[in-house]
Amino acid sequence: MNLSKRSIRYAVAGVIAAALSVTVAHADAIKQTKAPFDDKFRQLEGEDWPTPTDYRNASGAPGYRYWQQKVDYDVSVRLDEDTKTLTGRETVTYRNNSPDSLPYLWLLLDQDAKRDSISKMTETVSGDSISLGQVRRIQRFKEWEGGFTIKSVKDASGRPLKFTVVDTLLRIDLPAAVRANGGETKFTIEWSLPLVENKVIGGRSGYECFTGKGDDGNCIYEAAQWFPRLAVYSDYEGWHNKAFLGAGEFTLEFGDYRVALTVPSDHVVSSTGVLQNPGAVLTAAQRDRLAKARTASEPVYVVTPEEAAAAEKGKAKTEKTWVFQASNVRDFGWASSRKFIWDAQGVKQDDPKAEYPVVMAMSFFPKEARPLWDAYSTKSIAHTLKVYSDFTFAYPYPVAQSVNGPVGGMEYPMISFNGPRPVKDKKTGALTYTERAKYGLIGVVIHEVGHNYFPMIVNSDERQWTWMDEGLNSFLEFQAEMQWDKNYPARRGEPKDIVDYMVSQDQVPLMTQSDSVIQFGPNGYTKPATALVILRETIMGRELFDRAFKEYSNLWRFKRPTPYDFFRTMEESSGIDLDWFWRGWFYSTDHVDISLDKIVKARLDSGDPDVEAGVRKAADAKEPESRTAANNKGPTVVERDPKVRDFYNETNEFTVFESARKRAKTARADMTPEELAAQDFKDNFYRFSFRNIGGLVMPVILKMDFTDGTSETVRIPAEIWRKNSKQVTWQYVTGKELKGAELDPLWETADADRGNNVYEGAITPMTLKMPKFPEAPNRMKDANVKVEPGGLGTFPVEEPKKDDAAK
Repeated sequence: MNLSKRSIRYAVAGVIAAALSVTVAHADAIKQTKAPFDDKFRQLEGEDWPTPTDYRNASGAPGYRYWQQKVDYDVSVRLDEDTKTLTGRETVTYRNNSPDSLPYLWLLLDQDAKRDSISKMTETVSGDSISLGQVRRIQRFKEWEGGFTIKSVKDASGRPLKFTVVDTLLRIDLPAAVRANGGETKFTIEWSLPLVENKVIGGRSGYECFTGKGDDGNCIYEAAQWFPRLAVYSDYEGWHNKAFLGAGEFTLEFGDYRVALTVPSDHVVSSTGVLQNPGAVLTAAQRDRLAKARTASEPVYVVTPEEAAAAEKGKAKTEKTWVFQASNVRDFGWASSRKFIWDAQGVKQDDPKAEYPVVMAMSFFPKEARPLWDAYSTKSIAHTLKVYSDFTFAYPYPVAQSVNGPVGGMEYPMISFNGPRPVKDKKTGALTYTERAKYGLIGVVIHEVGHNYFPMIVNSDERQWTWMDEGLNSFLEFQAEMQWDKNYPARRGEPKDIVDYMVSQDQVPLMTQSDSVIQFGPNGYTKPATALVILRETIMGRELFDRAFKEYSNLWRFKRPTPYDFFRTMEESSGIDLDWFWRGWFYSTDHVDISLDKIVKARLDSGDPDVEAGVRKAADAKEPESRTAANNKGPTVVERDPKVRDFYNETNEFTVFESARKRAKTARADMTPEELAAQDFKDNFYRFSFRNIGGLVMPVILKMDFTDGTSETVRIPAEIWRKNSKQVTWQYVTGKELKGAELDPLWETADADRGNNVYEGAITPMTLKMPKFPEAPNRMKDANVKVEPGGLGTFPVEEPKKDDAAK
């Protein structure tokens, strides 16, 4: 192949540019500087997204060198009910699978946020009033500081290790670095933690005591973030050692747990994992009921209401130790109380690949939660496992639990804390529950049990990107709620319900780090859930979306994805370019507001001068007479004086002359069959003018109503905005007569202003001409050159003159 010098220079320059792009992945984003053109479809790959690596490839899947750490815990902890304090000892085995040697380790002490931490010291106030709850919280902190007391940190040989507490973090300095690619270290921490009164202090754990009139004085204890846990070390961030500020939750490492919980002997314990010593802590009758519950068609009481009521009458002076084992989990939570009633039911999994064909759905609750919890908690767990597994994968753990206590809603592997209860009449003591409490319980159980899938199994970084766990989970919660009851009063998922937030001044992009989010609920939960509903129902369609979502879930099951892995997988699996969607919904604060500004009804010029004159005359007749002429008195000059009238007064622009008819006839005779067919096309050309007011490009869903009583809805892809993201004109051709039109008739795109969606104005008429373009210059024709078959054109040879021939 021959290359010019210029081609060679360009080729070399291309190689150099490609090499540079490897080392400088985000050197310069494309910038438009010469016109107001805003490319809403500019690709995110290479500009905003990190360069694929051997750890995370360009398809959104884990790379062939993907790694993550493994951390195993062996914990013994005792609950002192009198002081409401936990005292524990944990042995941690840390396996370093990264390519880096680690001279120190970081651990999380999230409960230290209640001390003089960044979180506590940066709390702000507003307004000119203060609530009773705020005053009680201030008073409690004057009496009590809270947080961890680290008594000792020792290596496997019992030698003390140097450690430093930094806000809500603990750094352990090792005598020798943990080597890369499989090195291990083991250490032991002894610690204590006073539990908080949750209703006063708040947070994700604590205790609640029933001390009102007629109450028994007993308490429920819920333990979360209750032990020092290893922070994440990842390929994309290194150590995840950002202080806990209260909003951004927790990303952790997977591992195996053995936990021994010593509690008063009349307590019942719910915990992450599987109970290892039921014979030591349950009666024979309770063990028998638990076994029967596995195949029961309805929830079965393992600890009956009567047994719980008997336990509440006194407080045991002895203790029991409940031992639990959990494999491949990223956290551990538990709850304990003598008030607990316990019911359970086995849930069959349809997936033949399920590790656990039957999962035990179990609920723990005090008598104050009845009858709401008896009726709905365990059945809500069972429903959650079915719906979420259909969208993702079979539930990979043996149990799923819901516990009623002071925490309104929080999740951990295999266990969740949920708050709604009936209300007690202060005078009669009668229990009733509101419709809000009923659906609130069902919804919170679905949501918190659903968190087992996101982020407890698909282990996203919820401190960095809240939407990756709360948004995806809220999306699936909405699906489960709609499958529970088609009239379910869902709070998150319907596009119309996100409009107020989308147009507010307080929103921030979904990709904002969680501690900087202003409206946490709408941003972290509602907007991403709604975005995924729209993506599934309106943009991708269920078949493509569900396949891609399932693929993402299975690719990153028990691994740590980033947003870019999700974005790439959804595109790779579906074959749909969604960069415009991610840019609008996840990277911006634009909202949806598309208006239908104008409709033009066009027809083709027939080429018949009589027909066209009639069309123009009919249109002219619809125009109102000049108000000045109509209001003038007396005849005009032309009406008074015949001598001033000439040809132009006897004819008008609609008069057709025979010469025009002849020209039209000649023009038609010259037409090809294709031109004649086009000329005689009688359908209407409707041109719709759309304007993008909100800035967020979306598909245009147009419902057209026709005079014959029929309707048709056309779904125009978002790419209609690719060359002009502000306003476009789109054409629809039909033989029907249009009566009216409406955008987004089913309210499925979160359009903020429905007032500009319905077009009720006059449809503007227009006649379209098909110009006959002049022939391109043809010098061969002008020169009378004839081309013979198989030969190229040559100049004609002039005939010689007779005189020349004679010479």
